[in-house]
Amino acid sequence: MNIPDSLMLVNHDWLWLLLAVALAWSVWAAPWRVLRMPHVVNLMAAACVLVLAFWQIKAGIRPGLNLHILGATLLTLLFGPWFALLDLLLVLLLATTWDGGWQAFALNGLLMAVIPVVVSWTVLRLANRYLSAHVFVYIFVNGFVSAGVTMALTGVAATFALAELGVYTLTDLIHTYLPYYLLMAWSEAVTTGMLITILVVYRPLWVATFDDKHYVQNK
Repeated sequence: MNIPDSLMLVNHDWLWLLLAVALAWSVWAAPWRVLRMPHVVNLMAAACVLVLAFWQIKAGIRPGLNLHILGATLLTLLFGPWFALLDLLLVLLLATTWDGGWQAFALNGLLMAVIPVVVSWTVLRLANRYLSAHVFVYIFVNGFVSAGVTMALTGVAATFALAELGVYTLTDLIHTYLPYYLLMAWSEAVTTGMLITILVVYRPLWVATFDDKHYVQNK
């Protein structure tokens, strides 16, 4: 992921507008009162460091075509969509400060933060509405399946975004770039699913979207 400035041949100011709207929405809707809980800030900082580490462990196919675990579903389940988006943008800010790429920051923010969080939150809401409230449903659907779907759809969005930039053709990207995203979807699903399973079992209070009364105690 993390598209470099070298691929941004023209300015796309509207991308900054979209990112600004998403950022403003998150700041306005985020339940800031939860930060008064001592463990939340520490957990959030640790999660950001973990995701930043994920982003630094990447594989390159061609110039600008890098792949790495997103961690977006993990953050969404831990903190909800608002803080997840803010945390991912903070991680992107740190990564951009280290690696450069400010011209592509808005595009990367949409691809690596906004889209993954929206997909993860949508899957969670649909699961809560249409599936039984069971702990195994939460872990499997929201931990494993949601993470894989999020990575796959992010890959599709990144493929079309790169094709729109004009550096690579859509046909070339579909054959040489998108398939690796489908492989990464499995890694994303396993990593997120394992971490969520451990946290739900041993530290359920750390997972903001998990409620014992809803998923366990009434069964």
